[in-house]
Amino acid sequence: MVQAVSTPQQTAVQDWVDVCALADIFPNTGVCALVQDKQVAIYRVQIDDQDQVYALDNFDPFSQANVLSRGILGDRQGVLKVASPIYKQNFSLETGQCLDNDEVSVPTYAIQVVEGRVQVSIA
Repeated sequence: MVQAVSTPQQTAVQDWVDVCALADIFPNTGVCALVQDKQVAIYRVQIDDQDQVYALDNFDPFSQANVLSRGILGDRQGVLKVASPIYKQNFSLETGQCLDNDEVSVPTYAIQVVEGRVQVSIA
């Protein structure tokens, strides 16, 4: 079973872009996809054999580089997060909020899995 995590930014009408098969993303890793000229970091988190998918902007505001898809997944006090591979700041997978600096966040995007295909909406 796959759980797509909704974000507060999700709207009633979505334009979904097919990105890849869920099976193309190794469990507990991220990949980068170009969606409507935006680099989107897509993560597949597996907990108790259940997949959850998340989508964040790939741009790391601290290093000014598109690298978040290559970050290290984990959790901080029960909050699923990704650590930037450059300076190691941590971002919540659900909200995009930086867990190390309350003034910084990255955009999150709506994501779903339909018939084994990962779809993202950046609208």
